[in-house]
Amino acid sequence: MYFGSTEFTHKLKFSMAKYKNCNYDQMIMVPVCLKDQLLPGTLEYTIHTLIEERVDMSIFDDNYNNDDTGCPAYDPKIMFKIILFGYARGLTTSRKLEKACRENIIFMALTCGQAPDHSTIATFIPAVKAQIMPMFQDILLFCDELGLLGGTTFSADGLKLPSNASKDKSGTIEQLDQKKQRLEKRLAELMDEHIENDAKVQKAKQLEKRIETLNEFLHDNEPKINSRGKEIKSNVTDNDSSLMMTSHGVIQGYNAQAIVDSKHQIVMFPDAGTSGQDNEHLALLIEGAKDNLVAIGKDDECLKQVNMLADANYLSPTNVEKLQDEQINGYIPDTDFRKRDPRLIQGDPKFSLADFYYNEDDDVYTCPAGETLTRQPDSTRNGKKYYRHYAAEETKCSSCSVRHRCLAKKTSKRRYLSVYYDKKIAAYAHDMMSKLDTEEGRKIYDQRLGMVEPVFANIRVQKRMDRFWRRGKDKVNIEWILYCMVHNIEKCIQYCRKPALSPAI
Repeated sequence: MYFGSTEFTHKLKFSMAKYKNCNYDQMIMVPVCLKDQLLPGTLEYTIHTLIEERVDMSIFDDNYNNDDTGCPAYDPKIMFKIILFGYARGLTTSRKLEKACRENIIFMALTCGQAPDHSTIATFIPAVKAQIMPMFQDILLFCDELGLLGGTTFSADGLKLPSNASKDKSGTIEQLDQKKQRLEKRLAELMDEHIENDAKVQKAKQLEKRIETLNEFLHDNEPKINSRGKEIKSNVTDNDSSLMMTSHGVIQGYNAQAIVDSKHQIVMFPDAGTSGQDNEHLALLIEGAKDNLVAIGKDDECLKQVNMLADANYLSPTNVEKLQDEQINGYIPDTDFRKRDPRLIQGDPKFSLADFYYNEDDDVYTCPAGETLTRQPDSTRNGKKYYRHYAAEETKCSSCSVRHRCLAKKTSKRRYLSVYYDKKIAAYAHDMMSKLDTEEGRKIYDQRLGMVEPVFANIRVQKRMDRFWRRGKDKVNIEWILYCMVHNIEKCIQYCRKPALSPAI
């Protein structure tokens, strides 16, 4: 036999493989039971069952008045199933959610085949401002029933995210007015040219629109004043957002805050803050967490003796006063906390406020070297006194043997000690610093990163929520609460897949 023979060619022909033809462009109709697509133990099943059975959706009935006239509305249950499952899958915009409702079988099962358009989804979210926190509390109650709340240690932190607004449209009221005048001047120059040019005509229309927008903004808004009484930059697109410094530069955005329980990283209370300064948020977070705990059946004094962890950015008179009023065990360090940690430094540690002795009768402090720090003029903010200042004699500090442990900067000539003006608050802060410098205090504070940072990582990376898409504090806050709600629901699945989850829902 040789390769060119008829016999070999005949055998080769009948030894080739033969497969069925595949055409991926064809359309098919498949009978599908929507209920069978929601399998127990999955996220979609949990969202569906919680919304149907565990969340009180009757609170939305007052939003509708169409029983006699008007078109039937989409059930809020359907809308929330779309939004929660979509956020969990990284679908951040209403157009993506609309597309998923028309093409994805899981979304079809959750919506019973209904497909709200993107405008319906976009307008639904701002309309639930009054009902969103009671919904969050219902999910929190379910977490508590499953034993996911420890209630002994909380951690607070913030995540700065860009808003749906441009930094270029920010400025003080005076700067925005000057910008309007420059645009008006440029528009006048275009009009004076009298050139019939389509490009210049279009440019003139754009300038007119920008000038009109600035006029409306300047007419309707007053200067924004920060906690120090100084004007900060407003934003024409979203005036609730602020310029914030991050590790990646300055952004126009919101400071998404959360207070988290230590046991299983359940978010106790979320809030989209409008200030880039963390120290302006802790009192609100504590009050919100307390309200939520009371709403799920806890005692009014549930926060007493709770360990509250936060980084040094939260250390302020207002926050320390709130911790003292609620009788909370605060663990908020000062900026030199790590410089006193023997695990991280070599040599002598820095002194803290706890190392200075206060003589209340003479109103003076004594430093660790035995020198006296006398009272200096107090600092005020908006007419209110916040700090008392004490200083040592320059000659005593210059020759001190422990100067390197005391002075914060090498250029300092003498030690200045700043303490809170209210003496009770100052005493609480003194005790807190002493507590943090102990081995047990450092061990408790070291839990902070492992409690709250994974929550932000889950939302920002896994849920692809790396910016806010809505504008205005109320809408952005709803968006942030919904993402934290999804995080809590996922915790229910993660820790209670076995008998606890199925019978409970």
